[in-house]
Amino acid sequence: MSLFSSSSTSRVLPGRDTPIETSDVHSISGHSLRPPFPEGHEEIVLGMGCFWGVERLFWQLPGVYVTAAGYAGGETPNPTYDETCTGRTGHTEVVRVVYDPKQVDLESLLQVFWEQHDPTQGNRQGNDIGSQYRSAIFTTNEAQQAAAEQSASAFQQALDKAGKGQITTEIKPLEAFYYAEAYHQQYLDKNPNGYCGLKGTGVTCPIG
Repeated sequence: MSLFSSSSTSRVLPGRDTPIETSDVHSISGHSLRPPFPEGHEEIVLGMGCFWGVERLFWQLPGVYVTAAGYAGGETPNPTYDETCTGRTGHTEVVRVVYDPKQVDLESLLQVFWEQHDPTQGNRQGNDIGSQYRSAIFTTNEAQQAAAEQSASAFQQALDKAGKGQITTEIKPLEAFYYAEAYHQQYLDKNPNGYCGLKGTGVTCPIG
C-alpha cells in the first residue's frame, strides 16, 4: 500500500500525455537508457531517497547493465521533478536497475538496497523530507515480489535485534516508470562533488 495520500483527488497534479525530455544513453557505459534491453536481463525499480546517490550506488555494481533516475509509485503521468517535489504526484524518486541475473543475483541487489539506506523513516530519508523520498521496491515479476517480501521480513528481524524501528518500505508491482530529466541522469558522474544523502542503519541484511 502506498504511503502517499491526498485529502482530495483534485489535489493530484494532472501531468501530461507525452514523456518529458531526458537523456538517451548512460553517460558512463554508453548503454541505452530505454528498452529493449539485452535478452535475459531483468529490471527492478528502487527508491531509497534522493535518486542521485542511489543511481551511482547501483551503476557501480558488477552485473548491472544500466541505471536510470526516474519517478514511480504515484498517479500523475509523465511528471516533472518540480511536480514530484510538491508531493502531489504520489511518486517517489527511484532508480531503474537493469541487471544480468547470470552476473548478479537479485538477493545481492536487495541486500545493497536494505543496507545502504534507512527503510524505517516513512516519508523521508535523513534531511530529505516528503513522500517523494519514501523507501520503495517496485517489482517486475512474481519471483521478484516474493523475494522482496522475504528479504524485508529477514531484515526486519535483524532490525528488531538491533533495536531499530519498523520497515515502512512500499513493496509492490511496478505500474509505470517515468524517466527524470536529463540533468538528473548519472548526476554524480557529471557532478562528482554533488549531494548524496545515502546513509544506512548499520544493520546487516541476512540474505544471500
